Amino acid sequence: MSGTDTPTTAPAVTRAEYCVLACAEAWRDAGEVLASPMGTVPMIGARLARLTFAPDLLLTDGEALLMGDVPAVGAPPGVVEGWLPYRQHLALVATGRRHVMMGASQLDRHGNQNISCIGDWRRPTRQLLGVRGAPVNTLNNPTSYWVPRHSPRVFVERVDMVCGVGHDRAAAAGPSATRYHRLPGVITDLGVFDFETPDRVMRLRSLHPGVTVEQVREATGFPLAVPEEVPYTRDPTAEELRLIREEIDPRGLRDREVRA
Repeated sequence: MSGTDTPTTAPAVTRAEYCVLACAEAWRDAGEVLASPMGTVPMIGARLARLTFAPDLLLTDGEALLMGDVPAVGAPPGVVEGWLPYRQHLALVATGRRHVMMGASQLDRHGNQNISCIGDWRRPTRQLLGVRGAPVNTLNNPTSYWVPRHSPRVFVERVDMVCGVGHDRAAAAGPSATRYHRLPGVITDLGVFDFETPDRVMRLRSLHPGVTVEQVREATGFPLAVPEEVPYTRDPTAEELRLIREEIDPRGLRDREVRA
């Protein structure tokens, strides 16, 4: 290196990239199941998982095609390996061969999710998406959640309307509801959460670097289970960062969904 050269270093890992990595981990060793990511960061995460530690993961173009390759977000597939019309998609849901990562307008400590309305459902103050397929998703295949803005408005003591079924309501409904009910985790811009507690309530699994336990507690509208030692979300490898930045999301769409 000459005296006029300046050393170059890779940009620091961003919060959005930690979120992408955490979402990807939801599909680690998933096998040949359909990934249904809802949101930009989960979409990038599913593609990262497919390119690294979950090579058998099935991805779609968001409509009716199974992709044989892993194009950049927003680009059409170069290789199509199958057709997945709506009726076949529903069959995958009913047989548990799908892992969906949904959004949530509200979530409570048991994992009950609301995407339908805010306020009394008979006269709501805000109309949202509607119940959609949330009950079928949560009772038939693994369902994780992605929340890009962790706040007490989302993480509430009691959801205004149950769309996705939580652990307490599944248990109350009996074996027919609990047989395939599985909520692997919740990923937010602050950390990663699961329900691995004796009473199946939400627990802090890891913090994204730069976040404190106090910040998470302040942003959560119910008492959260917090272990004595909370690890940080793992760092991405150099190859994972390259894939995110150069191949999967070269336009940096992830930074539009997660603030720096």
